[in-house]
Amino acid sequence: MDLAVSSMSGAHVPLFQVSQAAAELQQYCMQNACKDALLVGVPAGSNPFREPRSCALL
Repeated sequence: MDLAVSSMSGAHVPLFQVSQAAAELQQYCMQNACKDALLVGVPAGSNPFREPRSCALL
């Protein structure tokens, strides 16, 4: 018996066809594209990776 098959059957993990998994992944990506910061950008005020501002008192 193949090691991968025996480990999967012991873990009780449901198996899916690749085409079904790919279709579900594509649907999920399309539904959540409006929330993806890489696609829509990050507002300047809420971007934690922006350059820090210099001190105004100096």
